[in-house]
Amino acid sequence: MRIFTASVIIAVASLGTPAFVQAQGAPSQSEAQTPPAQSSTVIRSIQVVDLKELQPAVRSKVNDVVAQTSEEDLQSLRKSIDATPEAASALKAKGLSSLQVVAINIADGVLTLITKTA
Repeated sequence: MRIFTASVIIAVASLGTPAFVQAQGAPSQSEAQTPPAQSSTVIRSIQVVDLKELQPAVRSKVNDVVAQTSEEDLQSLRKSIDATPEAASALKAKGLSSLQVVAINIADGVLTLITKTA
């Protein structure tokens, strides 16, 4: 079992119950003065899901969060994915790269990479 530390999470989408959290890539000034707490999440498996495969209500919420996400946050997320061999490999197996990832979900030990293709 590997431990994956998610340093930047753009969107956390619970596929069973639509719940979203947007994390900012750059801390505010008050947060910059306080050292960030490191959280470790045990990832047992990784799945890749295209945005079109999500239920309409979940897809709509993911789209809303993605629309509010800065390009810098997306770049940070994609760098984190590229730095995680297991995540990069799961994407490659589907013929994708981190450039297609628009959001992620971490729930119950499963990292879901939500992708958007043309």
